[in-house]
Amino acid sequence: MELLEKLRNTYPDATCELEYGNDFELLISVILSAQCTDKRVNIVTRELFKAYNTPSDFADIDISVLERYIKSCGLYKNKAANIKACCKELVEKYNGQVPQTMDELITLPGVGRKTANVMLSVAFGKPAIAVDTHVFRVAHRLGLSDGKTPNDVEKDLCAVFEPQDYRQVHFLLIRHGRDCCHSRKPDCGECAVKEHCAQYAAYPSD
Repeated sequence: MELLEKLRNTYPDATCELEYGNDFELLISVILSAQCTDKRVNIVTRELFKAYNTPSDFADIDISVLERYIKSCGLYKNKAANIKACCKELVEKYNGQVPQTMDELITLPGVGRKTANVMLSVAFGKPAIAVDTHVFRVAHRLGLSDGKTPNDVEKDLCAVFEPQDYRQVHFLLIRHGRDCCHSRKPDCGECAVKEHCAQYAAYPSD
């Protein structure tokens, strides 16, 4: 597909920008990344994972201690409660291992379909496309989906692209959304795929 090739050429290094040492650390990082930048999450987890880096550690941590570590990520009270509950469930139900199926992952506190898809794709190498705000926005602007919900957009993207490309598509659309196709003022003049954009004419150039 021409669109995919242009995105690949534009962002040859597009990949997961979260720093993690194993699938459990990735799970915690993805939960923390909700409405927060990967850069900020990485700053937080560099210190957090030095002190706590197993499900048992987080299941036993005092909630106020966890909140202090993650406060700068935003929504820290909800995230702390979800992380602690999630880790307790990992210990009690999964012997401290992160499950590897969608049905199991989405039962964990703090884990929705987007987080589960990141885990399936990045941690476990399974074909999955996680739809965050960047992917949702870019998919609509490029005419890849007119879905009203992230689940609808996910289905549309999975129908457009080949399963072996799902992981890369996720990272490419995120990167394009962060670097060029901004929410309020997209940089259309620098866009490598503007001829594919369903909304290009709506954004006058400076």
